[in-house]
Amino acid sequence: LGIPTANIPLSGLSVGGYDDIESGVYYGWAGIAPCAATHQHPPGSQSKYKLMASHIASALGKVAFGGSDKEDSEERKETLTSEKGAVYPMVMSIGWNPYYKNEVRSVEVHVMHQFETDFYGSHMNVNILGFIRPEYDYVSKEKLIEDIKTDIDVAGRSLARKPYAKMRDDPYLLDFKGKEQVAS
Repeated sequence: LGIPTANIPLSGLSVGGYDDIESGVYYGWAGIAPCAATHQHPPGSQSKYKLMASHIASALGKVAFGGSDKEDSEERKETLTSEKGAVYPMVMSIGWNPYYKNEVRSVEVHVMHQFETDFYGSHMNVNILGFIRPEYDYVSKEKLIEDIKTDIDVAGRSLARKPYAKMRDDPYLLDFKGKEQVAS
């Protein structure tokens, strides 16, 4: 599809202590443990990310990674990328993927950032902040891709709102102590 995802084991998903979350599309923030990907392309860096409308990406970048003051922006990036890892906006699908006729429920996180290298085997924590839509079946791959791109835009607009943007600072996102499962 051209929209990379990190696949999280369903057994690793717990939302507020509940393991049974409704199937659908959600948005929030993803913390990725330190790896080559987080150091090469830190949050807010110039990237080739083309899946989100440019005006939405710009608004999200200003709120999440600092305003127009370049010094503040650089300082903000430093706090989001460190030896602890990095925090990025994300949109995720939880469900059966009916278009592909999956027999196993899955959790797929799309980190809304263009990476030059993958982060296979890295630990990832996600903070789910909102629900976008239920899971649908599609008549074509093109319609599926169209909806995914809309989901990315909705997530970007939502995360650009200050109350949601502040949640990127949740210490949980960069707390990887004692974590055993990894994204694939």
